[in-house]
Amino acid sequence: MTRIPLWSSIADTLRGEIAEGLYRPGDKLPTEAELAARFGVNRHTVRHALAALAQDGTVHSRRGAGVFVTARPTDYALGRRVRFNQNVAASGRTPSRRITRLETRPASAREAEALRLPPAAEVHVIEGISLADGQPLASFRSVFPAYRFPGLLAAIERQQSITAALAECGVRDYTRAETRLTAKLADPVLALALQIPQGAPILRSTAVNIDAEGHPVEYGTTWFAGDRVTLTVSPESA
Repeated sequence: MTRIPLWSSIADTLRGEIAEGLYRPGDKLPTEAELAARFGVNRHTVRHALAALAQDGTVHSRRGAGVFVTARPTDYALGRRVRFNQNVAASGRTPSRRITRLETRPASAREAEALRLPPAAEVHVIEGISLADGQPLASFRSVFPAYRFPGLLAAIERQQSITAALAECGVRDYTRAETRLTAKLADPVLALALQIPQGAPILRSTAVNIDAEGHPVEYGTTWFAGDRVTLTVSPESA
């Protein structure tokens, strides 16, 4: 008989306990040291088992926090008003964002067209990771006309919220004019940012948001981890 590796047996045991509901979505698993003591193995063997569970999406790790059971996909509504915090909170999870880039640069041809700007006009670029309960759901890039919002980057640093920063800059409300969805595969950079395997399915959303007068205020691109988000489309009018 072929001998089953210890790490594989441990992974199967933990996978079964998760399936039985002994560890629920979002729960933190015991530490490597605790699992090593339980199964009578070294931490390297436990680490191998946890890596196998992470590979098939059963668990995910948070740097400095531990290993957690992967939660069910988060419903994310795409309507005229799309607000990350509201969408994630409505699913019963805790939203957060990690800003990774704040920069002013010339617009690309596509950005200038979407924002109705002259070629190479300056734009503010904001990039980051959107998380639910500490797990990355999406990587995003938001581009804004710099001439209209000269203080936007400073407002983002203070508010850590695009909606709040735009309100501080005078835009109290904005709606989505159009959205385009495209299926993609995660390249190495996106895979690292979203903590998913390279080549895993992702969904790219590109959208233009406008103010009450119909002027573009944001050109946004979001890359959603395919197995962590269920995008829903509603005909909402408000």
